[in-house]
Amino acid sequence: MNHLHHQSLLNSTQSFKKVGQLRTLCSKSLSHLDEEGRARMVDVSSKSVTWRQAVATGEIFLGSELVDLVRKNSLKKGDVIGVAQLAGILAAKKTSELIPLCHQLALSQVNVSIRLEGEIAVVECIAKCSGQTGVEMEALVGVSMACLAIYDMCKAVSREMVIGNIKLVTKIGGKSDYNIKSTP
Repeated sequence: MNHLHHQSLLNSTQSFKKVGQLRTLCSKSLSHLDEEGRARMVDVSSKSVTWRQAVATGEIFLGSELVDLVRKNSLKKGDVIGVAQLAGILAAKKTSELIPLCHQLALSQVNVSIRLEGEIAVVECIAKCSGQTGVEMEALVGVSMACLAIYDMCKAVSREMVIGNIKLVTKIGGKSDYNIKSTP
């Protein structure tokens, strides 16, 4: 065996050891990975049932023409705001069907609000439940789908809309609370 081939084998062995160490580290710090680094659903059966709430926001840039049409409710497809609110609520309720490792939650409330600011529609989703795991993903999915519904309702007029700035704003309940009041 030549020196280069031997060195290559040593490097590979060291890489495999590092991967093993990384998997162990990940399984301890990333709850959705098992000891081998494979995806798994987290067991929440030992967690206490507590009241939980999450708020997420997002934006969709519409432009001045679309904002006027949405504000006047004069798009051919109908009530953009109303349809987007319903789409966001429905999506939040189906989060566990859309994101593979999410737990199915009995939501006690989902509220989607949309306001027009300049040329942008600002979407907010509040999700609440009493459960053993949080509702952050439900709030984020609600916002995302409401934005997509707005896009769908308006795409006949313009395809230059931009969806963005989707983020968790607050989380209450469980191990820790999270609150961001200012945007970076």
